Amino acid sequence: MLIQRLCTLADLPEIERLAIASPVGITSLPVDRERLSAIIEGTEAAMDEDVVFTGDERYFFVLEDVASGRLVGCSSIISAAGFSQPFYTFRNEMFVHACHELGLHNRIHVLSLCHDLTGHSLLTGFYLDPTWRSYQALKLNACGRLLFAASHPQRFADAIAVEMSGISDEEGNSPFWDGVCRHFFDVDYAEAERLGSTLGRSVLAELLPGYPLYVPMLPDSAQEVIGQVRPASQMVYDILMNEGFESDNYIDIFDGGPVVQARTAELTTVRCSQVATVRIGQPLPAEEHWLVANERVRDFRACLCQLSWTPGEPVILSETLAQLLNVAEGDSIRLMGEA
Repeated sequence: MLIQRLCTLADLPEIERLAIASPVGITSLPVDRERLSAIIEGTEAAMDEDVVFTGDERYFFVLEDVASGRLVGCSSIISAAGFSQPFYTFRNEMFVHACHELGLHNRIHVLSLCHDLTGHSLLTGFYLDPTWRSYQALKLNACGRLLFAASHPQRFADAIAVEMSGISDEEGNSPFWDGVCRHFFDVDYAEAERLGSTLGRSVLAELLPGYPLYVPMLPDSAQEVIGQVRPASQMVYDILMNEGFESDNYIDIFDGGPVVQARTAELTTVRCSQVATVRIGQPLPAEEHWLVANERVRDFRACLCQLSWTPGEPVILSETLAQLLNVAEGDSIRLMGEA
């Protein structure tokens, strides 16, 4: 069984292993022990704070195989993207060029560098060991953290965004980077991502042109991947779209992948999850899957399990499941049903 929880410094060796295994493009999971230590320490500090508004807090979640104790995945929420430096994206928009005398009216697709999403909360750092890849594991890794956001809304912004990995090959080459960004910063995509994870992406973004890029003037190879998701990330993308994210307005400045956004309170898991009181006992037979989490901060736990529960009633958990979720009789848990 898999349990999602917030990381501790004791997880550093396992998180470092996940970072080494993660593909190019997961800049928020750097292959740098010192940087990873700082991320973990930042999470531990955020857990200790009595947060009443968003700041530069980062919550780094890990997915643990209970049987072995090994970590098989991770994901994060940054409370406010661009808190210390702007959070850049390319805005997808249309310019109109018209000439009344010639009877011409053209709509041209352009990309404009912007930081419209600065201040949004950011879902980031998603990775799952391929040997554990299943819909259930992807769902828990992607949406368990949304139950945390639902229980602690004061810690997050009213709007939330996600950078989805764009198209790149096994060698780490990105058609969008090669066709657009490399003209302004002459390193390959893999090195750009490494520098972005070390120095911050805004350092490189500031070298990109501040004026609009006319998409028809870009190489075909770059045009074809604008807003496209890496095939390995398609299932996660579909899960997020089912949550209510919108995908048409922004793309990533490095690989051209979609940057999706939504109102936090309107996400399905946040809006539709319900709270129930825990009773310890013998659960009734059940086939329906529920995404379940306690409502703690430091001792947050979430899992995907089978339960028989009627909304408005207490939820009966086995002693084993209650221990895994770190809850006792009378505690509250948050549940979200799975279709």
